[in-house]
Amino acid sequence: MRREYIRSALLISASIAIGVVGWSGHVALLPVATGFPVLWSLTRTRLLAALVSAGYFLAASRGLPQGVAAFYSSDIWPGLLLWFCASTSFVIVHAILWTTNACTRPFRYLLAAVIMAMPPFGITGWAHPVTAAGIVFPGWGWWGLGLITAGLAGLVTRIWPAVAIALTGFWLWSAATWTDPKLPEARRGVDLELGASLGRDAGLHRQRDLIAAVRGAASDGARYVVLPESALGFWTPTVERLWTGALADSDATVIAGAATVDASGYDNVLVTIDRQGARILYRERMPVPGSMWQPWRSLFGESGGAKADFFANPVVSIGTSRAAPLICYEQLIVWPVLQSMLHDPDLILAVGNGWWTEGTSVVSIQRAATNAWAKLFAKPLVIAFNT
Repeated sequence: MRREYIRSALLISASIAIGVVGWSGHVALLPVATGFPVLWSLTRTRLLAALVSAGYFLAASRGLPQGVAAFYSSDIWPGLLLWFCASTSFVIVHAILWTTNACTRPFRYLLAAVIMAMPPFGITGWAHPVTAAGIVFPGWGWWGLGLITAGLAGLVTRIWPAVAIALTGFWLWSAATWTDPKLPEARRGVDLELGASLGRDAGLHRQRDLIAAVRGAASDGARYVVLPESALGFWTPTVERLWTGALADSDATVIAGAATVDASGYDNVLVTIDRQGARILYRERMPVPGSMWQPWRSLFGESGGAKADFFANPVVSIGTSRAAPLICYEQLIVWPVLQSMLHDPDLILAVGNGWWTEGTSVVSIQRAATNAWAKLFAKPLVIAFNT
């Protein structure tokens, strides 16, 4: 009995370590997350499978409590509550589909992986091991995604050591030849360090500072300049006139985050602006659950919260190119990027506003995941973040 307790403690400890290391924000370490299926398959009871799943997920998303506390300017308890609630779907799915039957275990794990990649469970499907595909099989596209999926299924079988050795070999080869995703020609992402004031300070001085940043990037040869999520604040006719007027003598096109408001709530969007005018380019498919997306409001006859467009506008046209936009939270989950890749875009456009994650690895994880997807499908990548 004591030996079984020790074994269980080691499995849980290993799952926590895999969550911490795999989701540390270092792109090269993402394949460590593929160790989770091995530990899940080595458990002997459903309860232990649930505890191993919880250890992995809670460790991988460890920055959430501190981030939520910073976002709401509150103590740590609301963040801890959201942290544990978010882990519930991951734990329930992996606990229910756990089995001691070696023949059906691979199919059950694959089912769990698919469920956690798609809505509704995929809404909190962070830390998905399949994200490592771009590190293990860079440039392989859908074939690489298929191989990593097959590999994950193989890791829950009796031949998992052989599968692990094979995946490690591909990982080491990739690490030896690794190069970051290329930056598209004449496109530039502008990172900002404006903290919580970005999007909240809508004054003329802030807008002029942003316009100056765009002009600086354009003077260096950028034809398309990307600003982070929420950069322009609320998108109003006044803001539109200001920006179109500022770009009247420029050939640059600006792509920037903003918010549009109506009676039922708001949309987190990207707008595109040039000297000829402006338009809404993209509406976020999956805002952050809880802090932004609050679907329960409608049940009580209340309005407010960000709208989720789920499967809308997976690609957008920017000049002669087609881009796959990913705003902040969409970089942490699976289905938005895969839906966009089905349309074979020319590049990936990733923006975020991560001021609230200071002291955590959340932004680094977002960047690592986006880099991994860009490498998997061999797509140029433009990133613009505010911290």
